[in-house]
Amino acid sequence: MPAPRTIVPDKALRTLVSDIFVAAGTSREHADTIADVLVWANLRGVDSHGVSRIPRYLELFEKGEANPRPQIAVDELRSAVAVIDADSAPGPVALSMAMHQAVSMARSSGIAWVAVRGTVHTGAIGYYTECAAQYGMAGLGIVAGVPNMAYTGSTGAGVATSPLSVAVPAGRHPIVLLDMATAVIALGRIAQHRSSGRPLPEGAALTKDGRPTTDPAEAAVPLPMGGAKGAGMSLVFELLTSGLTANPIVSPFHSGSPEGRRHRQNAALLAVDISAFLPVDQFRGIVDETVDAIKRLPANDPSAEILVPGERGTRTFADRLTGGIPLPVPMVNKLCDQAAALGVAIPDGVRPA
Repeated sequence: MPAPRTIVPDKALRTLVSDIFVAAGTSREHADTIADVLVWANLRGVDSHGVSRIPRYLELFEKGEANPRPQIAVDELRSAVAVIDADSAPGPVALSMAMHQAVSMARSSGIAWVAVRGTVHTGAIGYYTECAAQYGMAGLGIVAGVPNMAYTGSTGAGVATSPLSVAVPAGRHPIVLLDMATAVIALGRIAQHRSSGRPLPEGAALTKDGRPTTDPAEAAVPLPMGGAKGAGMSLVFELLTSGLTANPIVSPFHSGSPEGRRHRQNAALLAVDISAFLPVDQFRGIVDETVDAIKRLPANDPSAEILVPGERGTRTFADRLTGGIPLPVPMVNKLCDQAAALGVAIPDGVRPA
């Protein structure tokens, strides 16, 4: 049976998350950024990348794999190319900075690529590409990390469940936002299935010894989406992010060295100034017309609506913004316990059981 849930207002949750990270050693500015990114994921229904990740972030601080007080450096290599050395900053901090850098550079150059070297868990990368779309630009993001997904033809972790996100602004319709992993199912969702006892879909994961399984308790290695296609996407994301930042992840991991197993990620964020190509309103109109065309397609199920990327998340966001965020009671209790251990007051609206 699924764990019982409690409803938490987004503002109270942001306050709790930010206060936890300040107590863990981050600046208030960075804590607010982390809280925004994690709570955004919960608001959109991407609970696998929301506040459930906080214990993992705190663990990375304790292990010294993440840096609560990073010295982040920005190196503008060309007019439209920059590299951000994250100094093991939490991903929400490094990638938010990177996308704002990309948007700023794209205003003058038309397009900008900002690479991020050496961050940790980036969160839901749709947050960053949506930021570009809110500025009237197109945003694209890719991430590479420590191998945790099978490579086609192998039985163990060969590459990462590297995500891809693309966001474009629309007019009458919400921002079109694609945010996907290269795996059939991400590790965070496997954890959700494990806690609820729900079986995994066929062809989603392997056990530690390489056997296919639908039992979330045995699942250890996700399988790539589309077989060789998903595996290939993850591999080229590694080459485009880790390669261009001279910070390889996959090859050191497979060398067997302890350093190669340390948690870390690289990323690339791209901003495209639509006005460099055509008036933004004209582009928005084209997006609207395209979305309308998709929605008019004959449906397999006449009672079901055809959706475009990001539409379900936009609706969930609106519902949860007004009605609150449903969170599993055990998870809220754990967050409150961690807050208490750090001397953080529990804000009104967060009710541990």
